[in-house]
Amino acid sequence: MSGEASSGAERHWRALEGLYASAPVNAKFDSSLEVLGEGSSRITFEVTESSFHAAGAAHGTIYFKMLDDAAFYAANTLVTDRFLLTTSFNLHFTKPVREGKVVAEGRWVSGRKRVFVAESRLVDAEGDEIGRGTGTFMKSRIPLSSLSGYSG
Repeated sequence: MSGEASSGAERHWRALEGLYASAPVNAKFDSSLEVLGEGSSRITFEVTESSFHAAGAAHGTIYFKMLDDAAFYAANTLVTDRFLLTTSFNLHFTKPVREGKVVAEGRWVSGRKRVFVAESRLVDAEGDEIGRGTGTFMKSRIPLSSLSGYSG
């Protein structure tokens, strides 16, 4: 990739990080997004008692949210003009988590035109995988440039 193209990609990735940080829903979580490169993202977050179900472990909604977001942002690294929408998401729970730092790793798998497939996994503080998912994402009609949190 040329230096100019590389700096354009870097601007897009930083703007995606800003978009994540600006989403009102993310104020509910101690989390941050890092775009690692084309087709790759990482969300680091803290699981606290506020996300527990009645049996004292993280509710599946936080698994879904972080898996979906990590896969979404990995896919959206390949699209510089439009916001993607999740059209389907399949997830597997492999281990309950109670508290602590968790990392959601997202990776683009296929698609470059209209439909994108990306996968993600959750890893707890001990390094164990606690969940995994695969999502399908589609280009929307929403220009990224129209979103106040995106400043690419």
